[in-house]
Parts: sequence; C-alpha cells; structure tokens
Amino acid sequence: HVQLVESGGGSVQAGGSLRLSCAASGYTGRRYSMAWFRQAPGKEREGVALIDSDGTTRYADSVKGRFTISQDNAKNTLYLQMNSLKPEDTAMYYCAAAPPGIRIMFPALFGYWGQGTQVTVS
Repeated sequence: HVQLVESGGGSVQAGGSLRLSCAASGYTGRRYSMAWFRQAPGKEREGVALIDSDGTTRYADSVKGRFTISQDNAKNTLYLQMNSLKPEDTAMYYCAAAPPGIRIMFPALFGYWGQGTQVTVS
C-alpha cells in the first residue's frame, strides 16, 4: 500500500519560491507515474505537473517555465520546485501516484494521494 506525505508548503510573497516534497513509502519495487495536483477553495482539483516512470514530464500551461517536477528514486521522494509564484498559485497541493504510463493529469486515474500541503501566495 503506497503512502504519500507532502511537506514544504507555506506562505510566500508574489515572485518568491517554494519547494514541495512528497515522501513515498510502501513501494514493492514497482515504479509509478507521479504528479502534483492543486485545489483552491471553490475550484476543481487540477493537475500541475507529472513525471512518468521513464522521466517524461508534463506541465499545466499555467505553470510552464515556473515549476519543475523531479524525483529522487533513491529517496523515494518527489519534488516540485515553484518559482515566480503568483497569487493565483494559492491552493492546497497534493501529490499522487498512478500506474506507469499514465501521462494525463486526470485525478480519477490516480489511486494514491497524500494529505496535501497548503501554499499561500500574497
């Protein structure tokens, strides 16, 4: 059973940076497609960035050039480096895992979720 725990959220001024981390446990040696989602109050959960088991990445248009997804397989940790943050990036950020080969950031395709970490940009 895969468990995901996010950290690194906080409050930052517009133009600032944050790095989110997602520690994964419960792996059985299988690789997953990993993604970051976010959800602002009153809005639907949306995909932000994805990295497949072969390293292929995908980004939402709204974060391209500002956010970078990466992973450290030795540490079973997923990261999201967020630069040039904007107030509209304010949301709860979640990491999620899906079977390898999933490259569409559709929440229903991801079976494992963390509890979320809040990012507030003012």
